[in-house]
Amino acid sequence: MTSGYAIATLVVFILSIIFVIQPVSIPTPRRIPQIPINFTTAPILAIAVLWAAQCIDPAVIRTGIVGTEGVKPYNIIILFFSLAYMAITLDITGILQAAAFWVSNRGGSNGWKLYFYFYVLLTFLSILLGNDPVILSGTAFLVYYTEVAGLSPTPWIMAEFAAANTASMVLFVGNPTNVVICEGFGVKNAAFTAYTILPFLACILVCFIVLGAQYRKEVPRKLKRTAHLDPRSVLHDPVGAWVGSFLLGSALILCLVVGFFGIDVWMITLPFAGGKFIFDVAWDHYRYTRGIPMLGHGPATAAVGAEPDEGAMVEALQHMKDSTPHSSADPEKTNSFPSDENTAVDPQPPSPKTDSKTFFARRWSDLHHRLQKHFPTFFTALPRLPFALVPFAFSEFILIEALAHQGWVDVFATWLVRASHKQMHPTIWLVGVLGVVLCNLSGTNIGATILLTKVVRAAALPYQSDRAAAIALAVASNIGAVSFTFSASLAGLLWRAILKQKGITVKQIDFAYWNSLPLLAMTAVGLGVVSAEMAVLFKS
Repeated sequence: MTSGYAIATLVVFILSIIFVIQPVSIPTPRRIPQIPINFTTAPILAIAVLWAAQCIDPAVIRTGIVGTEGVKPYNIIILFFSLAYMAITLDITGILQAAAFWVSNRGGSNGWKLYFYFYVLLTFLSILLGNDPVILSGTAFLVYYTEVAGLSPTPWIMAEFAAANTASMVLFVGNPTNVVICEGFGVKNAAFTAYTILPFLACILVCFIVLGAQYRKEVPRKLKRTAHLDPRSVLHDPVGAWVGSFLLGSALILCLVVGFFGIDVWMITLPFAGGKFIFDVAWDHYRYTRGIPMLGHGPATAAVGAEPDEGAMVEALQHMKDSTPHSSADPEKTNSFPSDENTAVDPQPPSPKTDSKTFFARRWSDLHHRLQKHFPTFFTALPRLPFALVPFAFSEFILIEALAHQGWVDVFATWLVRASHKQMHPTIWLVGVLGVVLCNLSGTNIGATILLTKVVRAAALPYQSDRAAAIALAVASNIGAVSFTFSASLAGLLWRAILKQKGITVKQIDFAYWNSLPLLAMTAVGLGVVSAEMAVLFKS
């Protein structure tokens, strides 16, 4: 019989998910900031409540942090911070913007050709760098590019989001969920790519076909504004780009190799990230002392929400706009998303307390400004690192461990066995569809993947069904980010925040509407390919 502690644990877990999906702020007395209950704080509060109610003990919390059954949370955190630092600092050199300029020149004035080229570029970059750096750089570029080209941003930004998240299923380091699956199911790093490459190709192809049909009226055959964009104008740091590409590429290759020897991948990525940090500091110091220009050359504040390293890009795109004849554009096509003039982000009036900073606050601000000017690469990358991943990931591991401690994982595993009868193909579709649904309902794809990995392992399926479930979950956890809620992935929350910073507000209902057809198509095709792949591998 299910105990009261078990029911309380499940209720608190569900409540934490609700607040992750729909954050709230608790009002407080005046002069005290409101208390946010969101994807960072809700899981932590849930753990505190469960501990206070004696539903969990310190042993459960420790297990959630240290890991169990081969899954090591700290391994995942160190791995992704290391790779994120290398990828973000590579992006700061301007190499992604230069690649986008090169593709723009190749596409010319042909709207559909350019749309396809950008889709391929973003897919390729997301395979190598992961989705977060591409979301960071690609979203900003497409916002500015579509504005100066007189295009509706909707097709381009939605295609970028779909491509970036779908492509992250190829390498095991492309998404934190992939590492959870590799460790939880004992899948080798290189074998993971071998399993997912065919489902990825099917998903990325059918996604483009559906996007093309969905936006057939919004992507013009011929652009009204075109100009040659010089990729070198936005490549701020060619030396840093070469060094960063070499270090990141070497780290990825070594991660694939050491997987065969059972070595934790963080032991590879952390030294490479440390080497990249030392290079960044030394190279910035060298350029600073010799007066060599760093980061953007243009007016970074020329556009809403522009970052320091986006100045040259904004300047080049503005030149493209000024160098082509102005034409009367259809407002319905050029403003499918609100611009900064009618966005929901209202400019805040300056605080009257701005001039009353304390002495220590002013000193700290001056020190930070000097350090940022001296070491711009590190201080530009620092706020872009996924710090929110740390408390969230550890909290999710602890909450899932709490469910296991109260017996819920065994209950869910029993339901899975009864529904699938431990057969391979039913398991693929059950785990795959549940994975996509739970990405929206379990507090991002990370929570869904941790939970389903625990459930499948507890079900003690035959090897064929167990391995098939792992690959189905890998497909579902990545395409599940192209979903109905922003909180289906951390990339979705990041994407929305960047658009809001650039003066664009995307409503939840619009996000769900534009993602529905691509998601349904990729789920059917992706899981179908997994079924065919497993049937061939285990035909005997």
